[in-house]
Amino acid sequence: MKINVAKSSGFCFGVRRAINVAENLAAKKPSVCVLGDIVHNGFVVRRLEAQGIKKITRIKRASASTLIIRAHGAPKKIFEKAKASGYTVVDATCPKVKDIYRIARRLEKNNMIIIIGDNNHDEVKGIAGQLKKRSITVESPSDIPFKRLAGLKKAAVITQSTQTKKNIDGIMKHLEKIIPRIKLYDTTCATTKTKQHEIKTLSKKNDLVLIIGSKTSANTKRLYEISRSINKKTYWIDRAKDLKPSWFKNIKKTGIMAGASTPDCITTEVVKTLKKMITL
Repeated sequence: MKINVAKSSGFCFGVRRAINVAENLAAKKPSVCVLGDIVHNGFVVRRLEAQGIKKITRIKRASASTLIIRAHGAPKKIFEKAKASGYTVVDATCPKVKDIYRIARRLEKNNMIIIIGDNNHDEVKGIAGQLKKRSITVESPSDIPFKRLAGLKKAAVITQSTQTKKNIDGIMKHLEKIIPRIKLYDTTCATTKTKQHEIKTLSKKNDLVLIIGSKTSANTKRLYEISRSINKKTYWIDRAKDLKPSWFKNIKKTGIMAGASTPDCITTEVVKTLKKMITL
């Protein structure tokens, strides 16, 4: 069996940067914590915890503690509360996500802001939390709140960085019919587009596809959905231990794509395990 690993597989720039920030702080500071998961990957979170970085779920009074804002970002009020509570705040938000913040704040002056994204995702909460006015988040074409949008004359649409073109186009098709002056600002990041483009080719050229990443990862979920729509023999795994030999019966070519928050060591482990399966 031939194993084909996607060129764009694994960490994106923003995830790698956030992890580097955390590891550098862990080596220098005695008390470092992060609000939630620094990235959506359990292996990475556990590795950082082993280096002394504590995960917290809420902000409380602190003295001489450093708080890392994770790669997905956070609402403005989190930054303000953390500083008021005594933390030294280090911002590890992905620069691409911060670009979305700037675009959203600029557009808000003259527009209603509509965010295409996952309503409960950390990144979307961070984007909405930069704005003075309340925004509207739309997850899919079937999720459009037509009653809330009734009578709206003008709006600007921005996108979560990991959205698919198919979902964006489907939503915009409906929004353009009900809002006279509406403009899309596609803020999907370049890495996401590259991965989504490559997974389409990978899914067609291989008998089976493995998507590697945590179930909490939005970009990994999109890759799985795209691949599954093209190749029914697509499996979403977290680690090599999730592999099942029965999947690979009569399979001659297997494609592998790892999400943007999946470390290379996990992909290497998957490939090594697959090679052992082949020789058995």
